[in-house]
Amino acid sequence: MNLDRPLTLLGDQSPNDFMRRYWQRKPLLIRQAIPGFKPPVTVAAIKKLARRDDVESRLIWRENGEWQMENGPFARLPKDNEGDWTLLVQSVDLHSDAASELMQLFRFIPDARLDDVMISIASHGGGVGPHFDSYDVFLLQAAGEREWRYGRQKDLSLTPGLPLKILSRFEPEEKAVLAPGDMLYLPPQAAHDGVAVGDGCMTISIGFRAPTQATLARGLLEAAADQVMARVGLLGGPYGEPALPGPKLSAVYRDPGQPAVDTPAALPDALVAATLQTVEKLRFDDALASRFLGCWLTEPNNLSVFDAPEGMDVDLEEDWPTGGRLVLDRRSRMLYRGKQLFINGETAMAPAETALRALADARSLDCADPSCARLSDEARSCLADWLDSGWIHYVAA
Repeated sequence: MNLDRPLTLLGDQSPNDFMRRYWQRKPLLIRQAIPGFKPPVTVAAIKKLARRDDVESRLIWRENGEWQMENGPFARLPKDNEGDWTLLVQSVDLHSDAASELMQLFRFIPDARLDDVMISIASHGGGVGPHFDSYDVFLLQAAGEREWRYGRQKDLSLTPGLPLKILSRFEPEEKAVLAPGDMLYLPPQAAHDGVAVGDGCMTISIGFRAPTQATLARGLLEAAADQVMARVGLLGGPYGEPALPGPKLSAVYRDPGQPAVDTPAALPDALVAATLQTVEKLRFDDALASRFLGCWLTEPNNLSVFDAPEGMDVDLEEDWPTGGRLVLDRRSRMLYRGKQLFINGETAMAPAETALRALADARSLDCADPSCARLSDEARSCLADWLDSGWIHYVAA
């Protein structure tokens, strides 16, 4: 992708311009971001997903003026003429190749931030009320029309006692009706309220991860703990294998010269000091942070199920194919930093070689690419394992 080339998707701005002017700063309404847009899935398909117990879904409606919410799966869904309801289905990209491909249009933003595709369908008047999100979101109108009111108000207090997070004092600054192909970008904490205009409304939300500092701090500490155990030969947990360079804290606490005490229940000062000195030896560095983030951010959705290949006759270890390509499964997540490579919550047992980085960036790798000829035995073994696990697929020429 040429990051300086204007894109219709971004209102004839380049990705660089959009990120500099709007990302995490202010809303942007883009008319016909995708001209002639057709929904990646049908309304019937969304309703079918909402009936499954391996799909996260919610139904929101108002009854006698009161907000109501129910979590799926749903044996029965309301009809359009029942009015004033919205059905939301999360992570549609896990279940639809077309929805997953739509998400790829937004990869000028790092994959580490990209979360999922949520699709909502609504009858006339349906919505989820005025609210705000803690993350960035692109709201793409797929079918029908929806009226959006939005703004950057400072008062984000919520109405108590409701099953939804509804703003108690919503003061929109802008109003726009979106037709198919139109898109609205909203940064975090932008207040907004969308209401379906007529039946058959479908809106696609491309959302982004926004971890709290507490989440990042806890994860880094967990990674440090896993590494401590891995370096002494014990099970290191998800962030422990392989062990990173660092102190091997296998020495046993000793206290020669400890005097006799008449307060045996008091913690010894020397033990407290020794514990703090041990922690000071830990390395909170780039390698450790990369290990935590790489494994955590590629962890598959807990509803993801990978299908083993059928009738596959390609051998990536012994007989590398001269044609075709390797493609990441739509549910697979793959990241890298430096020599560390991560896929689906694991640290790859091979360094991030050129071909593997290309696979992560493009989500596809031409088997005839010159970089494939330089793949190490470890890398080929990893690819073979991923193929067997259904994390990647071989597509013949």
